[in-house]
Amino acid sequence: MLRWAAANYPFCGERHPWYDGDMRVTRYGHSCLLVEDGDARLLLDPGVFSQGFEQLRGLTAVLLTHQHPDHLDPDRLRPLLAANPDARLHCDEGSAEQLPDLPHTVVRDGDRLDLGTSVQVHGSQHAVIHEDVPRIPNVGYLLGDRFFTPGDALTVPEAEVEVLGLPTDAPWLKVSEAIGLLRSVRPRVAFPVHDAVVAPHALGLWYGLFERLAPEGTTFQRLQPGAALD
Repeated sequence: MLRWAAANYPFCGERHPWYDGDMRVTRYGHSCLLVEDGDARLLLDPGVFSQGFEQLRGLTAVLLTHQHPDHLDPDRLRPLLAANPDARLHCDEGSAEQLPDLPHTVVRDGDRLDLGTSVQVHGSQHAVIHEDVPRIPNVGYLLGDRFFTPGDALTVPEAEVEVLGLPTDAPWLKVSEAIGLLRSVRPRVAFPVHDAVVAPHALGLWYGLFERLAPEGTTFQRLQPGAALD
């Protein structure tokens, strides 16, 4: 069952009294997400456009899709990992080169991890920004066989996806491509990620496109920073 929590979900990582142990995804802005599944607490893509994740404790792992600063903020990642000594860092090859001083595991397309919940790695390259801009590594993650986020790519995993973190705006992305990804994956629920570059007064218009053009059987849910999806 999918259920929406209040938008003031506390950033300290405490759970609502009615939390029933099902998967929960909490947004910390842009593409930064906390995924809780059983005993696993996995943080994805803590970048410069995100906030509130710095106070999280009890993390199982931090997962990075790629090295761009809106997905990886080394200045805040280092103290976060110091405050979560049991958290393991998993990342693509490019991010690993940015963090030579931190213990990490490089992941690649096809890898399967057990981090307290299952993690499958899909994809290998960032979407094309421009032909003159070199492409970098990028991986997407399917967590708990239910939730998928592709990072900065249009990867369609070879697996059923119940919930999709859908990139909605970026220098590398057209609306038609994002809707194409949504229609190809066909999740039960999709919510926006990678939306910090949209002007606040334009968000309603932007999200409305995905609500109207989602495939049959898919609900596009506006999930604001600080809100959680069960």
